[in-house]
Amino acid sequence: MFQFDKISNNSTQRRSISSAQSNPFVSDVVPVVSTVTSPFEGSTPIDAGSSIRKPISLWPGMYHSPVTNALWEARSIFFEKMSNVSENGSIQSELVTKAPSGSRTSILYKFSSDYILREQYRNPWNEVRMGKLLEDLDALAGTISFKHCSSEESSTRPLMLVTASVDKMVLRKPIKVDTDLTIAGAVTWVGRSSMEIQLEVTQSSEETSDPSDAVALTANFTFVARDSKTGKSAVINQISPETEKEKVLWNEAEERNKLRKKKKGEQKKEINDEDMNRLNEMLSEGRIFCDMPALADRDSILIKDTCLQNSLMCQPQQRNIHGRIFGGFLMRRALELAFATAYSFAGSAPCFQEVDHVDFLKPVDVGNFLRFNSCVLYTELENPEKPLINVEVVAHVTRPELRSSEVSNKFYFTFTVNSDALKNGHKIRNVVPATEEEARRVIERMEAERCY
Repeated sequence: MFQFDKISNNSTQRRSISSAQSNPFVSDVVPVVSTVTSPFEGSTPIDAGSSIRKPISLWPGMYHSPVTNALWEARSIFFEKMSNVSENGSIQSELVTKAPSGSRTSILYKFSSDYILREQYRNPWNEVRMGKLLEDLDALAGTISFKHCSSEESSTRPLMLVTASVDKMVLRKPIKVDTDLTIAGAVTWVGRSSMEIQLEVTQSSEETSDPSDAVALTANFTFVARDSKTGKSAVINQISPETEKEKVLWNEAEERNKLRKKKKGEQKKEINDEDMNRLNEMLSEGRIFCDMPALADRDSILIKDTCLQNSLMCQPQQRNIHGRIFGGFLMRRALELAFATAYSFAGSAPCFQEVDHVDFLKPVDVGNFLRFNSCVLYTELENPEKPLINVEVVAHVTRPELRSSEVSNKFYFTFTVNSDALKNGHKIRNVVPATEEEARRVIERMEAERCY
């Protein structure tokens, strides 16, 4: 974990946090800044390289990264007010309607000029560590949701805001580690106690002048609000879209919310005859591996032979302001294990392509024993120049004292490999299931992919 005391003596790295002057809901702490798809220009983004200085005593032991440190500092006024509010304080007495621009926030990574920051995000292949970027997206979404739900009432106890789900994220273009990067977003939709935050990762290049070409990734996070005292769902401030773009984003988010509810209410369908034939076809090759391994196809491999796993204790340093483990931390650890799984399977460094929809099923607390199990679930080899490797990572919250283990999350990542790695006859193997349970998992994932 990066220690900010290494750069804390460099006072010139501090950046002032400014706010937009035109919106009455914008605080004096977190700036309102633009994205490439919306006309909000003129505000200063939060500098990802500015470290936290004075408010650190407010959050002893809490998880810190270059971005979360900048966000803690940006939210320091709110936290100072919260520190004076009793747990028995009142809930927000009067809800307000805010514009999406009231929560819009941006983080600027000055990779081109900030060597120390750049080194924190560099991977062994001189590219950006995607796991850290996903972690930062979750942290920024949390700040945006916090800002939207904040109350001007000094005696109001704060809400507990948690990540409920993340929609499918697809990398549109490679992200460079030596070029300035911006992540920006705002609340785009609000229900009774939930909200959707849309974030964009943008990185300009000299090759194009079209702003839309700068968008590398778009992410939609759903956060839910709970009363910090009772744990029950809490009603939150509504939003009123102002621009045509904001109205379009609201309608799109409304449709996604309806689709999520529909899928959640659907019972798991029985496998039909067509899927049963696919299942049996998959298993027929797997049985050869199990019963006659000498005759098995050398271009195929069993799912169980691609597995990796790791375990960790959830430490106090990884907690958020509510004492729970960051959802972004879980995503980073899952992606890094998935990367290692794809790397050991493919024999060359994989290239991240996308992460499928993620639901956060169970909260993860400090002191929990967390186990990650990963495997290559299946491969797509139709395009020999761009084979796809689909990796499943399942996170289990284990409590040895209670003799219990529950699934916290299931993550599904897709990777490919560079065409140079496929030269000299190197091939990506076909992956086959050995059991009916594995075959059903493969079919379910293939069907889920078709739905998006």
